[in-house]
Amino acid sequence: MLPYLSTDISFPPVEQALDDPNGLLAAGADLSSERLIQAYSQGIFPWYSPGEPILWWSPDPRTVFFVNHFKIHKSVKKTLRKSQLTVTLNFNFKETVKRCSRPRSAENGTWITKEMIEAYCELHRLGKAHSLEVWQGNQLVGGIYGVVTGGVFCGESMFSEISNGSKIALSCLARYLKQLDFKLIDCQIENPHLMKLGASNISRKLYLSLLHSSSQQTWDSQQWQPQRLHWPSLLDITGKDDLPLEVEPVIVEPATPPLALQPANGRVESCEVNIKPADTQLSDNLHRPGRHGIEV
Repeated sequence: MLPYLSTDISFPPVEQALDDPNGLLAAGADLSSERLIQAYSQGIFPWYSPGEPILWWSPDPRTVFFVNHFKIHKSVKKTLRKSQLTVTLNFNFKETVKRCSRPRSAENGTWITKEMIEAYCELHRLGKAHSLEVWQGNQLVGGIYGVVTGGVFCGESMFSEISNGSKIALSCLARYLKQLDFKLIDCQIENPHLMKLGASNISRKLYLSLLHSSSQQTWDSQQWQPQRLHWPSLLDITGKDDLPLEVEPVIVEPATPPLALQPANGRVESCEVNIKPADTQLSDNLHRPGRHGIEV
């Protein structure tokens, strides 16, 4: 039986996650900032389809990029050399998430519901979630967003509206994180595109060890302020420099950090959750079933 969490009950140990579907740990609870912060700090993330309860996952193995070993691919360099693009950090988090939520085909829906968008925008307001955007002129054409916990960037999703747009976003993010001494970009579940880009599968035990060992890392808040990133120097390549950008950043007021979710003394209930077979095919996006694949 799958544990069903009320809003005041903590997560069970991740070692109790199911093998089939891989990593399914619990259902229920909510998408409050306190709950999400607790989840990511324990190597847990939410993913569910509309009409289902919130489902919480901690798969084994875990797909990651080691930031120090991230390689910039030739196609990224080629696109940047001949394109007039601008790269920004946290210029428009909400729009980046909304673009990621768009279905890629008539057959595929989206797991990024309105409630998910609101929940992650609140994390952004708290300084826990961030986005990197790619612009062509004043048009947003690529981006990625995720949650920061310690020295790990937990990638949630990315989108691309031009060739290599998401790869450019991922590459610039990796190099920016390297400057901040991050260890990993967490991709969660294997995807063929990720493996081609150099992602690695590591055990959940090793992932949690790396996550916890970097949990005390702190960052200067200025490093996450809305800003333009100079991609030629960031990626150490030559080519057309980025052009003036007339788009103004969308600034949100910082909020008081939430109190940590306190462990509950209540009993963990159990339930049966019907997961459709198609939903358990680990194939898409950053990168679990039903998520959008990386555009390459």
